[in-house]
Amino acid sequence: MKALRTPTARFENLPDYPFEPRYANIDRLSMHYVDEGPADGATVLLLHGEPSWSYLYRHMIPPIADAGLRVIAPDLIGFGKSDKPTSKDDYSYAQHVDWMQEFIEELDLQDITLFCQDWGSLIGLRIAAENEHRFARIALGNGGLPTGDQKMPRAFNVWRAFARYSPWFPIGRIVQKGTITELSKQVVAAYDAPFPSSRYKAGARAFPTLVPTTTKDPARDANRAAWKVFRTWEKPFLTTFSNRDPITRGGERVWQEEVPGARNLDHVKIRNAGHFLQEDKGPELAQILIEFVGKKPGRA
Repeated sequence: MKALRTPTARFENLPDYPFEPRYANIDRLSMHYVDEGPADGATVLLLHGEPSWSYLYRHMIPPIADAGLRVIAPDLIGFGKSDKPTSKDDYSYAQHVDWMQEFIEELDLQDITLFCQDWGSLIGLRIAAENEHRFARIALGNGGLPTGDQKMPRAFNVWRAFARYSPWFPIGRIVQKGTITELSKQVVAAYDAPFPSSRYKAGARAFPTLVPTTTKDPARDANRAAWKVFRTWEKPFLTTFSNRDPITRGGERVWQEEVPGARNLDHVKIRNAGHFLQEDKGPELAQILIEFVGKKPGRA
């Protein structure tokens, strides 16, 4: 497997991203992660999606750490400061799950509060279902766990076709299209930073095509098995979807209805936020997570 590593100079002087870089050796690849807050604090794991990286959580990491929690935000393989295999064939749903599984085992994370969004949810929810003993609670925002049985919204199909066929794939502008907030040129450049050229974008290009959209998808059985776990999941499960995401809007209802741990919780609707709610409402979302961790099980 051939992989590229983005030159460190690309990440110099990024706005609001002062965090010390840390690295784990995962399947002979280097996975970058942020690890802030007290080492003995309760663990909050933040998983980003497509085509972002841990920079997406820059306004959430400090308040969560300041609340006495250990906050960990990895860059998925192919993104951020992590290594980037150069062929789209090197990426699969199962491979991403395996990489994240190895990361969690390498750090021996326990009693995890998971927040996941977009592809972070497709990976994170699978990991949680298959390693329930490591997770204390889950907060899900603008994400899901498709099995191929669901009809995908038109906005997703347009996005998938664009990722597959467009010769132009501007990462920073894609993130901007998924936010309500007008991002500065410096922030757009920060999202572009991991990708000096198209050779670095194989992982970002691959992700939309890996979402299960038919019942013949190779991830179907594993995701159905995960759903079976969640239908008996008693631990707290909070939804924090935004109101202006054309792809996942309304997707919280199935979790609220089918997951036992989601019942009797005060689920949150994030107002005036798009697909990347972390970018639009990061501090608000951080406070929701802090309160979620601080409450006793069974209450939001």
